[in-house]
Amino acid sequence: MKKLILSILLVPAVFSAQQVISKDAEIANYVSQVSTDSLKSHINKLVGFGTRHTMSSVTDPKRGIGAARTWVLRKFKDYAKNTDGRMEVFLQNQIIQPDGKRIDKPTDLGNPVAILSGTDPNDKRIFMISGHLDSRVSDVMNAKDNAPGANDDGSGTAAVIESARILSKSKFPATIIFVAFSGEEQGLLGSKMMAEKVKNENWQLEALLNNDMISNNLTSETNLINAHQLRVFSEGLPQYELDKKAQKIRSLGLENDGDARQLARYIKETGERYVDNLQVKLIYRNDRFLRGGDHSPFVERGYSAVRLTEYNENFDHQHQDIRKENGKQYGDLPEFIDFDYFKKNVGVNVSVLANLAKSPSKPENVKMEVKELTNYTLLSWEKPKSGEVTGYYVLMRETDSPVWQKKFFTKETFIKLPYSKDNCFFAVQAVNSTGNESLIVIPGAK
Repeated sequence: MKKLILSILLVPAVFSAQQVISKDAEIANYVSQVSTDSLKSHINKLVGFGTRHTMSSVTDPKRGIGAARTWVLRKFKDYAKNTDGRMEVFLQNQIIQPDGKRIDKPTDLGNPVAILSGTDPNDKRIFMISGHLDSRVSDVMNAKDNAPGANDDGSGTAAVIESARILSKSKFPATIIFVAFSGEEQGLLGSKMMAEKVKNENWQLEALLNNDMISNNLTSETNLINAHQLRVFSEGLPQYELDKKAQKIRSLGLENDGDARQLARYIKETGERYVDNLQVKLIYRNDRFLRGGDHSPFVERGYSAVRLTEYNENFDHQHQDIRKENGKQYGDLPEFIDFDYFKKNVGVNVSVLANLAKSPSKPENVKMEVKELTNYTLLSWEKPKSGEVTGYYVLMRETDSPVWQKKFFTKETFIKLPYSKDNCFFAVQAVNSTGNESLIVIPGAK
């Protein structure tokens, strides 16, 4: 796997030999704890509820969405015992009325949520991981027939549960939220409910990793197998208040550098650092062609949110009634999950969440000097609001590169680089003593 190159800044414009950035042993240990046995157990339990359709029973103790969300809450509460009272577990719910679309009766909509509070009272950052709990068959309104939803989206929900199991054992300066959305198949209802809560309560949500179908390796129709690539979908131009931002974006040439796109690059670099034999593939659109997922309500409200999903989709095992036709099995069943591939994709989530939650907050007031015409680039910034900081990485890539190509380290709050801003993009992130990098900040003009 191609590694990002680090250059150590000794004095302005003088650099040491390049080296590969090392892993944080603590995060490597977290990733090693992702268990195929645990993932199989989670998937089999979710499938065992028969259906998890949003309008299925909320009172039956064994079958339906109510039993499923009660089980997820119970898992979260078990993990909360590891946290010395730092994990709050609750069901976010409301009664929604028929909408003339995909809800035809009053429905108790509920999102199981676990909030692992950060240890630094001055650090208000929140990082969220999600999947959707509900499932469906061919008829989106069919709440009665078995809808196992092993991959769609038992895999995303299991990723949330497994991440909570592993990360609840540790302490992080920032807060991590684990949530299983309901109502995705009925119109992203649970994620809209949570996005409204985040907005109304003014949470400092800095990143959402939404996992939707991350365990299948085989395409339908073409029968191609891919168990070494994970797609990350991210918007380019921001949907939120684009009219107010468009002129600045255009003037600085940042059409490919929105917050979601930077988060996707962060996921790629971090995930590939900690998970072997996996390439994180950046997909330059918010979601699959003309389709949507639970990150979209957050994107629409101005938050940095992306979708993680398998490289291949198998439509024989997605949104299908369970049946056999001409000897072919249809339906979203556990037998079609590649658990080794699934484990790697969960490892990406664990590594990214831990790296973000351990990191300092972002540098403040990052600026690029533009008053003088020069082939050097001068950047300056202020220290982050929270977290231990041992230095800063200045990132650089040529304008036609999809990913950052170099990282220059400095302990100063400025840097002068012998590269033209006409030919390259730059950004800054803070880093602590264990190598955990903050999210990326693109400089403004000064």
